[in-house]
Order: sequence, then structure tokens, then C-alpha cells
Amino acid sequence: MTIGARVFKTGLAVAVALWLGTLAGLESPVIAAVAAIFTVQPSIYRSWMQVLDQLQSNVLGAGIAIAAYWLFGSAPLSVGLVCILVILLCIKLKTEDTIGLTLVTVVIIMEAQNQGWPAALDRLVSLLLGIGCAFAVNVSVAPPKHHSRFVRQVQEAQNQLSRLLRTSVSNELKENVFRKEQEQLHEQLRKLDDFYRLFAEERVLKKRSRLRKARLLVMYKEMMMTLERGYELIEAVEEQYFAVPSDPAWNRMVDQHIEMLCGYHEQLLWKWDKKLKAGAVPAAPPPESGVRLTEMIAAEGEFDDALKARIAAQGETEVTVRARLLVVTSALFAYEDRLHRLDKLMDHWFERGLDGAEE
Repeated sequence: MTIGARVFKTGLAVAVALWLGTLAGLESPVIAAVAAIFTVQPSIYRSWMQVLDQLQSNVLGAGIAIAAYWLFGSAPLSVGLVCILVILLCIKLKTEDTIGLTLVTVVIIMEAQNQGWPAALDRLVSLLLGIGCAFAVNVSVAPPKHHSRFVRQVQEAQNQLSRLLRTSVSNELKENVFRKEQEQLHEQLRKLDDFYRLFAEERVLKKRSRLRKARLLVMYKEMMMTLERGYELIEAVEEQYFAVPSDPAWNRMVDQHIEMLCGYHEQLLWKWDKKLKAGAVPAAPPPESGVRLTEMIAAEGEFDDALKARIAAQGETEVTVRARLLVVTSALFAYEDRLHRLDKLMDHWFERGLDGAEE
């Protein structure tokens, strides 16, 4: 088990908030710790936006709590009704992420009114201190590097995609093992999308850096699309390929073509990391390989008598079989097309004199 940066920073922010709260003589430094827990975010941009939203929502919540106390008192029913009102206001202001801490603010302010204004002010200051500590820690300690995490996740996803594709047609993996790894790959792709959005949200001040980041986002988007096309190929093989019998010669060609595509994808990532030798280029499948796959499906009379008998035994027709195999071939071409696009984008990237390694 490893401790991630966000986990470490949450603990550090809590410790700093408690220490500063005690040093400042606040009566409720634990409230500062609670606020720090709610404010730590996975990116600097989100942390800043969270601070702004928290300040807006908590100041509004504190004002409502004070007004509600003078109008209705601090009876449990009054506190509950005010919480409902604050939730609706947060939703209206589109600051749903701040609802938790804002409700904490409302409850402690209304409860503190029984002890007088100094206690209420002390707790409000504790909340603001916790928010400030969390933001300071998030910015100063191990700032998130989403681009490096994204590339690392791409490499891991490609390795798992390659393993699944290489065994999809040959059907070598146990069914439960294949399903488990396929679910893991789907989860990895979802995390990739999260990392991409985190990186896209980060703000860059320098114009040159903004242009570079815009190009990098295009590159990363293409990496994601390529992985998604590979995943769709796995789904096409599962849904269409195994539903009908097919020519063993065609099966071998599909298996070989997938093997070439997996190698091509792997070498493209080597190219991005500048691991290829000087003058070496990723090996793309020859065009005639894909053409032959389509020809074998479309050509009349390609199915021998034994295969026709198997098709009839399953209650299928040759037209249905050809249609299903064409779906698999289409997914194969879609994956190959994305690999070619990724290759060209990398060429354009390096032609501009940009470095493949992120800043």
C-alpha cells in the first residue's frame, strides 16, 4: 500500500490547521482541521476554485445562520430547516461540492450563538483558517503533475489492452480472468479521462506554454481515442466473432493483424518517450493485410462445405456471418486508423522541435 500525494497533503493540512489554530488561541482548532479536509483537491486549479466556492458558500451560510438564530432561535427544527435552505441555495449557485462544509458552518454558528458573538466569530475564523491552510499546502507541497501521471496511465492501459487483444481471438485466457482484466482496463480508461480533465483545467500564464499545452492536449486526446478504439475492438470480437463460426484461415489473419497493431501501438509509445533508435520508425501493418481480410469475407464461395455446415447447424446464414465478421474488421480498421493518426501527430510534434518529455 502506497501513500499518495493527496493523502499525504490532507494529513499535513490537518496538522498545520490544528497547529496554527492552537497557536492563534482559537477555542475550536478542530473546526479548522475539518475545513482543511474538505478543501484539499487533486489539482491547484480545483483547489483555488474550491477556496472561492467555500468562501462564498460559507460566508453566505454564516449570514443565514446568524439571521435564522435571531428570528427562530437554535431549536433542532430551526437548524434543520436552515440546512435545507442552505442546500437549495448551494444547488442554485452550482456549488454542490461545498454543501458539506457549508452545513458544518451553519450548525456550529447557530449552536455557538448560545455562547455569544465571540464564540461564533471564533468558529468562523477557524473555518477560514482551515480553508487557507489546505490551499497553501496543496500549492506548496508536491504540486500535482497530471501530465506525467497521464502518460504513465496510458502506458499501463496499453500494456493491458495489448494483452487482452492478443488473447481475444486465440481465446487463451480463462473467461473469468479475461473478464476481470477487461473491467480493470475499462476502469483505467475512466481514470485516464479524469487525469486528462485535471490537466486541461490547469492554467498556464506564459503564451508559449499555453500554445505548447494546447498541442499536448490534442496529443493526449488522440492517445485516449486510440485506447478506446482498441477497447471497442475487444468488445466487437466478444460480441460478433464468437457468435458465429468463421474460416480458420481468416482467424489466423485476424490474429496476426492484431499482433501487428499491438506492436505498432507499443512502438508509438516508445517513440513518444524517445526510446527508439535513431532512424527507427514504428512498424505499421502493411495495407494489403487489411484488404485481404475484407476480401476473404466479401468474396462469394470462400466458405468451404464444412464451414457452411457449421453455419447451418447454428441456425445462421452466410450473410449473417459475413455481416458479423465485417463488424469485427471495421473495429480493426478503426483502431488501425487511430494508430496512424497518432503516429502523424507525433511526427508533427517532433517536427516543431518540441520535446516528447513533458515539462
